[in-house]
Amino acid sequence: MRNLGPGELRVTGSPVSMEMETAEHHKQLSLLLVDDDAELCGMMKEFFAEAGHHLECAYTGREGLACALNGAHDLVILDVMLPNLDGFSVLQQLRRRKDLPVIMLTARVQQQDRILGLNSGADDYLPKPFDPDELLARVRAVVRRTESSLRPEASAMTIGNIRLNPTTREVWSAGAPVELTAMEFDLLEMLIRSAGRVVSREEITAALFEREATPYDRFLDVHISHLRKKLEGGRRLIRTIRGVGYVFTGVK
Repeated sequence: MRNLGPGELRVTGSPVSMEMETAEHHKQLSLLLVDDDAELCGMMKEFFAEAGHHLECAYTGREGLACALNGAHDLVILDVMLPNLDGFSVLQQLRRRKDLPVIMLTARVQQQDRILGLNSGADDYLPKPFDPDELLARVRAVVRRTESSLRPEASAMTIGNIRLNPTTREVWSAGAPVELTAMEFDLLEMLIRSAGRVVSREEITAALFEREATPYDRFLDVHISHLRKKLEGGRRLIRTIRGVGYVFTGVK
């Protein structure tokens, strides 16, 4: 099938049948799609139903925010261009009141728009036009990562004056609590578990997002920048190895 445009869904033969064959290996997810294209929403509802998941739709920013806050969803798929309240505003308000995984959709080509979504707390983003199978894969990857982070057997880790508790998902710097987004926490945990070793961009992207890194993907740069601002305070805890990746040093 061809890629989805802002108001269309590919309709020819596709790997959807493969998704249907393996649907029994995935738990049914409750998803919320916030997009003002009613036709697109209807088609996506059918697509996700065939893949074994339930998709609820909201068509305006305010309606989407209300549904996200009051519903019991595993993840929100949020378009940027929405009536009465844009996707960035919806995400910012949602993040202040609820910790819920969010994948943003955007038809805008400017990279700064995608970075703005990441700065607002998005877990992932996908530009329009998009492949529905890629969206499905990203949805499942984000949900799996979120669920795996709740493992009860994980013990707290301390390096230098940074302490991270995987069970409670809490972080302290020099004894003071630090507020991190879900993505920032997962990235920091991966770096701390590999402290002293260079972790490549490809390794991080594959582990956290289950996809290949691209040369133009600013996703990691944005989150690394956020971690540095929140944790370092003049110290150098996370080093960039140009052209390779990052290493957590834990230097006080």
